[in-house]
Amino acid sequence: MTNPILNSLSVDAACSGNPGIMEYRGVFTATKQEIFRMGPFKEGTNNIGEFLALVHGLALLKQQNSTIPVYSDSVSAMAWVRNKKAKTTLTPCSENQVLFDLLARAEKWLKTNAYLNPVLKWETRVWGEIPADFGRK
Repeated sequence: MTNPILNSLSVDAACSGNPGIMEYRGVFTATKQEIFRMGPFKEGTNNIGEFLALVHGLALLKQQNSTIPVYSDSVSAMAWVRNKKAKTTLTPCSENQVLFDLLARAEKWLKTNAYLNPVLKWETRVWGEIPADFGRK
């Protein structure tokens, strides 16, 4: 196993409860400098946060004409991005409507945009927690 690519973006989400209060962010891997942070959102899930973080990162990097890799520690979020569809089982309600609006926007972005950034799996067992981790375990 090689070392992670430090010139990259790392994304992660945190959720207190499932569903619960959820937030997500992206950081520059080498320095852990926060590039974006969204939330907290009510009645979210960790998988939704991981997916939104990944799409947010890809969209931001495309806007900046950057092709650096994006790391995620979520196999589910990576699969959802590959399939351009969030496969959440969360039931929509008034408290999480904003999340379902963001999910629809993210899915639309994936279906209407191409990106050159490699989406890579962060190998937590080898490298430790992803730099974007919220440190709440």
